[in-house]
Amino acid sequence: MSTNLEQQADDTMMCCASCGTAEVDDIELKTCTACKSVRYCSIKCQKEHRPQHKRACKKRAAELRDEILFRQPESTYEGDCPICCLPISLDKTKSTLMTCCSKIICEGCEYSYDMRVHSAGTQHQNRRKKR
Repeated sequence: MSTNLEQQADDTMMCCASCGTAEVDDIELKTCTACKSVRYCSIKCQKEHRPQHKRACKKRAAELRDEILFRQPESTYEGDCPICCLPISLDKTKSTLMTCCSKIICEGCEYSYDMRVHSAGTQHQNRRKKR
């Protein structure tokens, strides 16, 4: 059933949304610049179909705009922090090279590591005083 729907969508994209003229060698269909989901054979057809298409066009254009605005970069060229898996900042002052493993970690994980080392050192000193 899904292949039938896909076929219908492909057929719709290959003909004018207003008059139904199919795309052939001598007729080139132009895509709606806002939503990119329908095609027209002429400006006349586009203007005639506008009242039916307007609401869906605005909705789809907003979805496309949101996809572009909220797209997250995959990663930086520095890669991801091996601890928290967030992208390493391009600012070199916000990351540290760990000499023990030669891995670059982010500022947050470095802070966490420093706090853990500091608290472990304090606990070790407290144990010495109790003896």
